[in-house]
Amino acid sequence: MDPKQELIRHYRWLRQYGLNDSHSGNASVRDGEVIWITPTGACADTLTPEQLIRCSLDTPGEGASLDAPLHLAVYRAAPGTGAVLHSHGPHTVGLTLAGRGDYTPVDFEGQYYFPRVPVIDIPYDRYVAEAPQRVAEALRETIIAVVRGHGVYARAETLNLAYKWTCSLEQSARTDFVARLGRTGE
Repeated sequence: MDPKQELIRHYRWLRQYGLNDSHSGNASVRDGEVIWITPTGACADTLTPEQLIRCSLDTPGEGASLDAPLHLAVYRAAPGTGAVLHSHGPHTVGLTLAGRGDYTPVDFEGQYYFPRVPVIDIPYDRYVAEAPQRVAEALRETIIAVVRGHGVYARAETLNLAYKWTCSLEQSARTDFVARLGRTGE
């Protein structure tokens, strides 16, 4: 499949399955030396291949997502990366808001894939300046990380695998949330 079409498909799935709202998150895919990224303010429901922004590894294209420098920093930090997805899974974001360090999934599958998920604290007013370096450093060592109060970043060799990591983490957080509800109702 064409990398641009595949990018749009996965970005729409993030919206369709509740991991982003209509205009949140962003996504990128590497196509040789070119990085295709969603534009600033992209609507997952109506995005077309012609609207994707062409970037180099060093320079975001004009109109690229606010997170384009972050995506490019991840590609440079982890050279085998073929895709980066940014989502706002409500259970993951909610469970990591409390400020208790990194997140440890409670379910078997979550611990199998990622026994520890780095949760990065970045003040909202310094997000644009600090996030590219801080998230890229975390994703150099792991496949998924959370910026507390903001969202999830997953990297992988393919879009489908980055999507799997994103969905798996949200499922783990959902399971954790349900378990916590059960404990409070005893």
